[in-house]
Amino acid sequence: MVIPIDSHVHLYPPEVNRDPAAWAAAQGEEPWAVLATRRRRDGRSVQGFPDVTSLLDAMDAAGVERAVLQGWYWQRAASCVLQNRFYRECVRAHPDRLSACATLHPAAGSAAVAAELRAARDDGLCGLGELSPHAQGYAPDDPVFGEALALAGDLRFPVSLHVSDPGGRDYPGRVATPLADFVRLADAFPAVHFVLAHWGGRLPLVEPAAAARANLYYDTAASPLLYDAAIWSRFAGAVGPGRILFGSDFPLNLYPGLESGPELKRLVAEVRDAGLAPDTLAGILRGNALKLFCNAA
Repeated sequence: MVIPIDSHVHLYPPEVNRDPAAWAAAQGEEPWAVLATRRRRDGRSVQGFPDVTSLLDAMDAAGVERAVLQGWYWQRAASCVLQNRFYRECVRAHPDRLSACATLHPAAGSAAVAAELRAARDDGLCGLGELSPHAQGYAPDDPVFGEALALAGDLRFPVSLHVSDPGGRDYPGRVATPLADFVRLADAFPAVHFVLAHWGGRLPLVEPAAAARANLYYDTAASPLLYDAAIWSRFAGAVGPGRILFGSDFPLNLYPGLESGPELKRLVAEVRDAGLAPDTLAGILRGNALKLFCNAA
């Protein structure tokens, strides 16, 4: 049986977890708070704020070998640095279970962004993301962002980008992410492997020509909250088995009607039951993540 790697997991530093809303208000990160601290109609939080031990327990329960920690699309460069240093310590403490990506904001300036990316490489981090120009307030063709992407290509860092489905439901904090922007980025930076989160907003299903971009990959983060289980086979048919990465978006509660809090076991079961060919399933659950995040995995 293929042992999964989860390519899309979030954790936050202890000072964030202690009082997320207060921290966000003090640090100018209110957009994150709108997304992360909102509650469902029944009053339950959409996500938890676990520590590293709780993540490892959830991974063990689901049989997940490794998690790739994704940063956040913060509004302030200082928040990005805080996240990156926290992830450095996570990876150092659990190198056999955790990999991590760095995050950034172009407002820090060219020199600071380049230094932060090189520090991330030296600290054992293995990628860049989860970023969102649209949510962070800069254009996809921002020159400092472009410099960061070029450096990511040199460092062989895959770049994870937040994508929302243009036909998807609305929710508090949702930001539109025009799909054409991601195709342009793929064309402008052919040396970069881009991982478009949340099935890339169904990009290759909406724009079939996008499937030809070999440097566009797609993760499955938050899948049960967005699509039914048919998405696994439909997407594999559109882009092939080599460019889909299993990702949960933990600590989101992916099955609020069935679970009281975040866990990983049901999503692993969902993909195993999706009727995929064995080689396709092996690539999605493990092989494609090993290919992209090989520095730590």
